[in-house]
Amino acid sequence: MIDAKSFLAIITARGGSRRLPRKNILNLGGRAMISWTIEAALKSKYIDHVIVSTDDQEISDISKECNADVPFIRPIELATDSATSVDVVLHSIEELENNNKYYDYVILLQPTSPFRNAKNIDDSIDLLISKRSDAVISVCESSHSPLWCNTIPDTGDLSKFMDISILNKRSQELKKYFCLNGAIYLCNIKKLRQEKTFFLSKNCMAYKMNKKQSIDIDDEYDFTYAKALLSMDSNFE
Repeated sequence: MIDAKSFLAIITARGGSRRLPRKNILNLGGRAMISWTIEAALKSKYIDHVIVSTDDQEISDISKECNADVPFIRPIELATDSATSVDVVLHSIEELENNNKYYDYVILLQPTSPFRNAKNIDDSIDLLISKRSDAVISVCESSHSPLWCNTIPDTGDLSKFMDISILNKRSQELKKYFCLNGAIYLCNIKKLRQEKTFFLSKNCMAYKMNKKQSIDIDDEYDFTYAKALLSMDSNFE
């Protein structure tokens, strides 16, 4: 809690994953991947309650061993590829409110961002409070400028691929672009219910994170890359 406002952390972890099976509980650095996010949330000085929303009993058991609360098993209809994160978050909030547990803000933390830490979480909450915003979403600097990207016609012709004004510029001369990193989605619960998105129409701020902390594990390549980084450097502050 901060500034008399309460914060609920929801870690979403369904059992199914097509590109990287059982990814949420794969062994990363000697422990289940989800444990990294649970630990970060529990170490936050502002979060009042940490829960895991899952449809999977093994994930539930591991989460409880890591001291997260698993107050319910997620319904099957919210564990499909078509179910949105907002649907899952709103369901979790309603389940808690049915048991007389109410919060002002919710922070969605996905297990696939294992190197996002407690400081990142607390800094994003500090940003929300200091800017008097209703939502904060984490981003990182894009590795490749979108100015160097375009679609390619079936002919493969690149003559119109890039604007002539960009062709001879070095990357250092281009504007910085940022992309979503999936690590932190923080929002006022009333606003989330109204707009059904973390990307509120106003009072939504960006929280910038570095590239290491922004690693998002979605497939085997991402997982191998994360393990390699961890073996070289365990400090992701």
